[in-house]
Amino acid sequence: MAIVNRLTVDGRDYFLPDPVTDLRAKILAAVQAGGGYVNIPPLRSGPGIDILFSPGMPVVWTQIDVSGGGDDEPTPSTPTEEEGYNL
Repeated sequence: MAIVNRLTVDGRDYFLPDPVTDLRAKILAAVQAGGGYVNIPPLRSGPGIDILFSPGMPVVWTQIDVSGGGDDEPTPSTPTEEEGYNL
């Protein structure tokens, strides 16, 4: 099973490979500090993107199964946090 993590920040989606534990901790630390830049790595290659995270910013994490198990039906995403969860 191949899992891709979707990070939605202020309405924009960023797709990330597993694991995202360290990235989640960096984002939380930036928000708890009152704001800060966190580098969001690319899904495949490249430098990534720096995002300024601040308290109250809408952030949603979702895990998506992209293994393509042969189903004709799309695989629904499974939220890892409540929808609309704001940091």
